[in-house]
Amino acid sequence: MRDDLVDLLWAALRQTLYMVFWSSIFALALGIALGVALVVTGKDGVLRAPRINKLLSLLVNSVRSLPFIILIVLLLPLSRLIVGTTLGPTAAIVSLSIGASPFLGRIIENSLKEVHPGKLEAAKAMGATPLTIIFRVLIPEALPALVRSITIAVIAITEFTAVAGAIGAGGLGSLAIRFGYQRFREDIMYATVILIIALVQAIQWTGDGIAAAIVRRRTRAD
Repeated sequence: MRDDLVDLLWAALRQTLYMVFWSSIFALALGIALGVALVVTGKDGVLRAPRINKLLSLLVNSVRSLPFIILIVLLLPLSRLIVGTTLGPTAAIVSLSIGASPFLGRIIENSLKEVHPGKLEAAKAMGATPLTIIFRVLIPEALPALVRSITIAVIAITEFTAVAGAIGAGGLGSLAIRFGYQRFREDIMYATVILIIALVQAIQWTGDGIAAAIVRRRTRAD
């Protein structure tokens, strides 16, 4: 093992964690808004609006159909406009957030649709407003499924950071390509793969633990 391995891995890991954290925050904000909007404007939604629903669905499907590497290139001008550059982890956050939000929105939509319609109907019968139904019934009832969906999305963002590293975003993906592949450093290649696997596993365990804790709390309350 070469002397510079630990320093290179630590620097790249910090960049990856930085991208994953902030991209997840922004993608979560956009994704939850999209997912909720898709559900409440749908055929059986509390704010039924078929035209808006179709437009949102078209937008989500259009962005999701693009390979992430192409989406990054398309969003480079936006990254430059927002952060003043197209290189580095901060610039990559723009593409990561926008690229992950439609994916997150769609799986959040599916999670919200798991809520039994009877609970929504009961809330309507009691005179609850649409906003009350959304924030007091729909989201709380779907919370364990939402946590699992968010976990999947954060793992996807982690994988996206490796792709973003190919065009100058930094992080473990960039280290694997620039040092591991291009300089024939097998030690770096294997170490980055192990770190990414460990990071993904840690995210999965955390998400599963939070979801299980919510379910246990509900079981005790019932």
